[in-house]
Amino acid sequence: MLSSVPAVAGFIRPDIDWHAVAPELTLLAVGAVVTLLDIVLLERGRRFTSAMAGIGLLVALIPIVTLAAAGDTREMFGGAFVVDDFALILKAMFIVAAYVVVLLSTNYMAEGDYWENEYYGLLLSSVMGMVLMASARDLITIFVALELLSIPAYLLATWRKADPRSNEAGLKYYLMGVFASAIMLYGMSLLFGIAGDTRLSVISDAVSGTSSEPVITLGIVFIIVGFAFKVSGFPFHTWAPDTYEGAPTPVTAFLAVASKAAGFVALMQLVYAGFPGRDDVYQPVLWILAVGSMTAGNLIALRQDNIVRLMAYSGVSQAGFMLAPLAVAGDVGTDALPAVITYLLIYAAMNLGAFAVIIAVARRTASGEISSYAGLFRYAPGMTVLMSIFMFSLAGIPPLGGWFAKFAVFRAVVEADTGWGYSLAAIAAINSVIALFYYAKVARMMWFEDTPAGANTSALRVPLSLVSALAITAAATLLFGIYPAAITHFTDGTLLALP
Repeated sequence: MLSSVPAVAGFIRPDIDWHAVAPELTLLAVGAVVTLLDIVLLERGRRFTSAMAGIGLLVALIPIVTLAAAGDTREMFGGAFVVDDFALILKAMFIVAAYVVVLLSTNYMAEGDYWENEYYGLLLSSVMGMVLMASARDLITIFVALELLSIPAYLLATWRKADPRSNEAGLKYYLMGVFASAIMLYGMSLLFGIAGDTRLSVISDAVSGTSSEPVITLGIVFIIVGFAFKVSGFPFHTWAPDTYEGAPTPVTAFLAVASKAAGFVALMQLVYAGFPGRDDVYQPVLWILAVGSMTAGNLIALRQDNIVRLMAYSGVSQAGFMLAPLAVAGDVGTDALPAVITYLLIYAAMNLGAFAVIIAVARRTASGEISSYAGLFRYAPGMTVLMSIFMFSLAGIPPLGGWFAKFAVFRAVVEADTGWGYSLAAIAAINSVIALFYYAKVARMMWFEDTPAGANTSALRVPLSLVSALAITAAATLLFGIYPAAITHFTDGTLLALP
């Protein structure tokens, strides 16, 4: 075998399962082709890059399907890279979400004064970091994946270069991101110092078999804080509203769904594979983050007049619901894992759908104010119905997908059968009621308010790419709510291959 042949300076090439890394390699190849088109065709390549990125993302799904069909767990690099059911489900989610973002971006980028080839190249690079994150079981791999997904996102947030708000959005996102990465890296270095190894399996043994040393507590807390920024958990959410409002709307959708999901993937891996025996440390921290995010996100969202800022604070609140099962993970074991993954999958569908409607309506109104949705039903009844579906799904109203996402969370925290779990369920229930007020505010504006005087009320024309994105997200939102088995078939059971 080639792996047994010594190379220069005694280096021995590790065994590589090319099938296991095929999704990452496919995305790398597609990104290289997009870059090559830019170099060779220059401006003429603008016509092809969107289609090339979309097709490449769909091609990257093929090895994921074949790996799922094989049904075995694959490990490489001493357990630092693992392909299991957990990784495959999330890789598929990242790629499908990115494909929807490409659909959202096609006309938005083509009709604006934007660099298209570089945009799709950076988007693919960020997705590759997310796909890598799903298989990372090592602190170094997690950090590299995090930076690979974050650095392109910093640039994408500033894509409207002539807009001062976009420049401010990217700068805030970058500065806060670097600060959070530094805190997280410091926490990782502390755990590495205790374990003497960066693999999560070794760190788990080291921190679980050691008495409650302050350095372990500090390391775990710092790592959680670093990822709390990525998932926009309160009080580390301050970058989100300005970044969401200033970035191009397709980029906002990408950050709100895929980037947030990547942060939760890392948190799940760390909780279950990195320090499962230290629930005395991570559970109180995650409980505070969950309660703070749900409550603060909802209360601030009530006062928003801009639809994108409302979605930003809605995302903070939704992050609190997704953190809730992890806050009782030590009590319910791996039962919390399907709840978080279920919520992530449904959240991706309904949130991307809402942003698709926002983009479609903004093409007419050129405004992000909620008041610009007044009377939308009179000239865009289809958009009104779809936006109502997505808003009420985010609120958790049956039979839309959001109700089952929240049901999975409530079931997980109640199964903990502890005071912390019951109190978390009660707070989540109260916040669900609060959230309905601002989601219904948007619906009321569309259905019952009069169209502003002088507004263009001719039929709203929507590009085919946006229609496709709306069809995908609406179908998923309805399917997951009416037939939850469509998602539980993939999320129930032991997903994460633990050592």
